[in-house]
Amino acid sequence: MRGEGVARMSAAERRVALARAALTVVDRDGVHAATTRAIVAEAQMPLGSFHYAVPSRDELLRDVVELVVADEGDAALAGLLGEAVDPRDAIRRTLTAYLDHVRAQPGREQAMFELTQYALRSPELDDLPAEQYARYHALAAEVLTAAETHLGIRWTVPVAELARLVVTITDGVTLAWLADRDDAAAERTIDLATAALAPFAASA
Repeated sequence: MRGEGVARMSAAERRVALARAALTVVDRDGVHAATTRAIVAEAQMPLGSFHYAVPSRDELLRDVVELVVADEGDAALAGLLGEAVDPRDAIRRTLTAYLDHVRAQPGREQAMFELTQYALRSPELDDLPAEQYARYHALAAEVLTAAETHLGIRWTVPVAELARLVVTITDGVTLAWLADRDDAAAERTIDLATAALAPFAASA
C-alpha cells in the first residue's frame, strides 16, 4: 500500500485502512501495543499519513469499536436468521453464534475489555465506555427487533431493557470464556441464559 497507492487514497479511505490496521494490532498484541507507529506499520503507510487522516490514536480507537460491533452484529444476525424452530431455539442459536465469534477471535474480544478499562482511566477518552456500551445495547436491540419480525413474536418487556440484559449476559459469557477457555461451561451458561430469556417472548 506504500507509495502511489497511499497517495491516491482520500483521507476517509486512509482512516478506514488505519482503523482496520489498528484492529489487527489490538487483536494480535493488545491495546497497549497499538501505538501510532505500530498501526501505520501494519497499514503499510508512512507516519505522516496517520495525522493526515486521523486527529489522534485515541480518536481512531473509536473507529475500532465500531468495526468490532459491526462484526459481532453480523455473527449474531447470522445465527438468528436461520430456519427458526421456536424462540428458545433461535435465542440459543444466536447466543451460540456470538460465542463462536468470540472463540474464533479471542484477542479482539479481550482487547475490547482492555479498551474499556483504558478509557475509564484516560481523561481524553472518558466518554468512550458509555459510547462503546451504547453501541452494544443498540446492536442487541437491533437483533431483538429482527427476532420479532423473523419469529413472529413480541417481547413482553421493552426492547431497550432486554437489550441491556443481553449485553450483560454476553459480557459475562465472553469474560468467563476468555479466563478459562472452557467451551462446555460456556455452552451450559448459554443454555441457562436461553432459559432465562425465552419467557420474555410471546406470540405476536
